Amino acid sequence: MIRKTRYIIFIFLALIAIIVILCFVRLSPNKDPNEVQYVIGMSQANLTEPWRISMNQDIVNEAKKHKNINVVYRDAGGDTEKQKKDIDELLASGVDLLIVSMNDSEKLTPEVSKAYKSIPVIVLDRAVQGYDYSLYIGPDNESIGRQVGKYIADLIGNGKGKILEVQGLLNSHPVVERSKGLRDVISNYSNIEISRTIIGEWQRDESEDKVKEILQQDKDINIIFAHNDYMAYGAYKAVHDLGLNNIKIIGIDGLVGENGGLDLVSKGMMQGTFTCPTGGKEAIDYALDILNKKTDIPKKIILRSDKITASNVNGYLNNKLKKTEEHKKIVLGYAQLKSESKWREVNAKSIKDAAEKAGVDLVFLEEGSTQEDEKRMIRELIKRKVDVISFSPYVKSGWDDVLKEAKAANIPVIISDRNVDSDDSLWINNIGSDFYEEGRRAARLLVDLFKDKKKVNILELKGNEGAAPTIDRTDGFVEIIKDYNNYNIIDSYYGNFEYNDGKNIVKNYIKKNPNKVNVIYAQNDDMALGAIDAIKELGLIPGKDIIVVGTDGTKEALVAIKNGEMYGTVECNPLLGVQLIRTAIQVVDGYEVPLRIVNSEDIFTKGVTNKQIFEREY
Repeated sequence: MIRKTRYIIFIFLALIAIIVILCFVRLSPNKDPNEVQYVIGMSQANLTEPWRISMNQDIVNEAKKHKNINVVYRDAGGDTEKQKKDIDELLASGVDLLIVSMNDSEKLTPEVSKAYKSIPVIVLDRAVQGYDYSLYIGPDNESIGRQVGKYIADLIGNGKGKILEVQGLLNSHPVVERSKGLRDVISNYSNIEISRTIIGEWQRDESEDKVKEILQQDKDINIIFAHNDYMAYGAYKAVHDLGLNNIKIIGIDGLVGENGGLDLVSKGMMQGTFTCPTGGKEAIDYALDILNKKTDIPKKIILRSDKITASNVNGYLNNKLKKTEEHKKIVLGYAQLKSESKWREVNAKSIKDAAEKAGVDLVFLEEGSTQEDEKRMIRELIKRKVDVISFSPYVKSGWDDVLKEAKAANIPVIISDRNVDSDDSLWINNIGSDFYEEGRRAARLLVDLFKDKKKVNILELKGNEGAAPTIDRTDGFVEIIKDYNNYNIIDSYYGNFEYNDGKNIVKNYIKKNPNKVNVIYAQNDDMALGAIDAIKELGLIPGKDIIVVGTDGTKEALVAIKNGEMYGTVECNPLLGVQLIRTAIQVVDGYEVPLRIVNSEDIFTKGVTNKQIFEREY
């Protein structure tokens, strides 16, 4: 009887085990690409503005292409407190990634930072303060404002211009930045004035009523600039009702569909609009890259804005529709001067490796040491009729002539690493770092180290004169330290990003000025390492007698930090190859690419590990 009971128990337990195994097999992840693997949460500020409706639709359309994802949507209805709850609910439901377009970026920054501690976060449209997010995708609103200002100046010519500005929400970031850009340009024209500003709340009816009221009081207004096309449409209705057909109306958004910006321009109801892509498609594309643990994810994607008028609206629509899934074999021409640093060597290698992996024919020209040498190489690439040209500009200014030659030859240009001050109609994309922010980050390292307890004398080692990283890192560094009375840049020298120059400058300076320098801020790690060797040769102790801060995040710099000889370095990621090659392919395939792609970068101070050093690619 006991034996029989044991046998029954054994059979019972065996059946339970089989059921558990079957359940486990059934519930375990299936590699079927049609099965949902990831859930993405989308928190939207509101769905009353057509632009935000379009953003959601772009996300829906792109998500439909991927059967392995599910997107859960929340609409805050313009209520910041509700959006906080929406984000909390999405996190609690276990989403794998959060996409958020904020109602109030200042008030929601803590909420986004909290989310970022547990899952990847993509921020659309309005950036949060700080860097607690995985990726930002949005427009350069200040640049759009400047474009509007230039367009208005062209429309007015030598006549008198009186502008009525219709803003969205009072003091919202897009409004502030677009207004700043507009005013920066208009301030250069004595014949143009912004006579009135009204708040349209991004809404058509609100704008129509307020514009009609203003126009009944002031008949001299001849330009209405509305911060979105929806408000511009309201302005048109007011102008039309009053019979003031001489007033030109300009908007922003450039949406398709009936009474969208493109439709209003094509019908002559608006003089022009400036596109403001929603970033919805890009958000899904990059969300999948992030969830699939792909490397080379940038920190910021700045989307391009195009001026649309009656002369190009139809062509713009046709070009947007002219895309192909068939990738063409392309030839990319790249021009750079002879390498001045280890950073540049690694940067060049990343481009060559990425091109080989993607099957892109790369013509890589590397020679000379001046801007004219680089221009000569670019002209050689134009002569060879490559499909796309890319180059790392030696200095920021003076490229218009050769860029115009490339444009005349119908060869798109991608600016790599550094940037130029040429109009962005002459180049299609810029891939690189935020040098200004790098300068600010370096300054914050010193502020955190010294606080305000003692006077700090700083010797600054700059890169080459006129180069974008030199200019921007200097300005960013100064922006932070100017608020602290105890920090003083006693001297600045151009070290041309070279080890020997950095070493010689520091050695000679300290010999002439003993006991004067507390900190050396070097705008790249090669100069910083040269400075460290100079300090040691003078019998001083780097990290104790003189603090050294660098920029780049090279392996040698991390070793110096671990050894206590360098206090810290701000990363400037040279691994641009994957982004560059991907963008070049998209350009040739007819896709609209972002205006700028900004690298994801880190800061290194004490606590650097052997693993970080070993895994460093540069």
